[in-house]
Amino acid sequence: MPFPSGFLWGAATSAYQVEGSPLADGAGPNIWHRFAHEPGTILGGATGDVACDHYHRFQDDVALMADLGLGAYRFSMAWARLLPKGRGRMNARGFDFYDRLIDALLARDLVPMVTLYHWDLPLGLEDKGGWLNDDTARWFGDYADLAFRAFSDRVPYWVTINEPAVIMEKGYVLGVYAPGHRNVAEAPVVARNLLRAHGYAVQAYRDRGDGAIGIAVNLQPVWPASDSPDDRAAAERANAWRNLQFLDPILLGQSPAELPSMFGRDWRGLSPEDMALVRQPMDFVGVNYYTRIVVRADPSVAPTGAAIVPSANHRTLVGWEVFPSGLTETLVALDRRNGGVPVYVTECGAAFADASPSAGGEVPDPERVAFLRDHIDAARLAIDAGVDLRGFFVWSLLDNFEWNSGYALPYGLVHVDFDTQQRTVKSSGRFFSQAARSNGERLDAAAAGARGATALPSGH
Repeated sequence: MPFPSGFLWGAATSAYQVEGSPLADGAGPNIWHRFAHEPGTILGGATGDVACDHYHRFQDDVALMADLGLGAYRFSMAWARLLPKGRGRMNARGFDFYDRLIDALLARDLVPMVTLYHWDLPLGLEDKGGWLNDDTARWFGDYADLAFRAFSDRVPYWVTINEPAVIMEKGYVLGVYAPGHRNVAEAPVVARNLLRAHGYAVQAYRDRGDGAIGIAVNLQPVWPASDSPDDRAAAERANAWRNLQFLDPILLGQSPAELPSMFGRDWRGLSPEDMALVRQPMDFVGVNYYTRIVVRADPSVAPTGAAIVPSANHRTLVGWEVFPSGLTETLVALDRRNGGVPVYVTECGAAFADASPSAGGEVPDPERVAFLRDHIDAARLAIDAGVDLRGFFVWSLLDNFEWNSGYALPYGLVHVDFDTQQRTVKSSGRFFSQAARSNGERLDAAAAGARGATALPSGH
């Protein structure tokens, strides 16, 4: 059975991970540019200075997506490329770059889905307090308004913020992502301001755009390690922290009941005025799904009191369990809790130890082919259960800069030789191409036929 008519099949990237040239043509520095250049923060001392050189090679990459038969491309705009200091003076050459990228996509019948914020806060705003400063939410609304004015005539889908829970936890609690803070008391402040920023952006879009706007959240089903009351309570807290902290205010107009007790006097929730700003009608929710987590009670883990239990099952390079049924579980739970909100899978993918391109230009990656086949099947089961799922985007189009892991985690449908910038389509790219062209029919046949690869030129 095919997927619904009009279903979007696409691939996703983000600006700092693929563009390179983060300071080119008048762009300002962002927090990841500074963080990546601090010794010891990134595996192998890697940075996003060149990355996939998408800034110069986007025409080739757009042609590659069209040749694969994809229908859509989800990418992010670099805030500091458009507004070098995050506010104030605009950078015309930054606007021109995204103008050319969007026009190239449309010329190839690829639908653009634009993420306004994928973790690269302008350094000028970080130096004013970043997401700990209440004004940053309003400045984000101003930036969003400029983007809508410039591009909403051609961009039908917008994502306000990518994975706010990851920004909060890894950037401000664990300190392994930019800006590198390690202070759990900052988490409620950051969460509140990310939610307010989303609200200001949606508000601006209603004045400027007539397409669809949503947010992309990283959702993980949380399972208790045992049936003990302590483990079950730990799983409830972890679910509130990871999954519901951002969805519930946006979709239900309330914060999870577990949060105030988790933070005590550090809790800073949304005022009634802020909640009204945050809870505005949205057109869709983007779900980024990679794995489930299993937790056990552990009071030493702040703020949830829930420790993740490592999986002994089949795992990706990053150590995440391969758990396709969790996607069905996640989509159905979201649908039931929030009254049938339209959904896109805005990221789904895996890092495996891919082979290097052979002399014949082949990159076989059977583990990723199986991963995608099983997760597309899981998405179909969610549709069969009544979920209004409208698209599936693979993370990622290209092997790229994977944050603090540098270039050690290949996620791409396309292999990138970072010395030559040559692109080579993997078996998984061929599989997903056939899935997209057939609108999800005969996935097993597509998987069996995902052999061979095409080397693409390294020129601009």
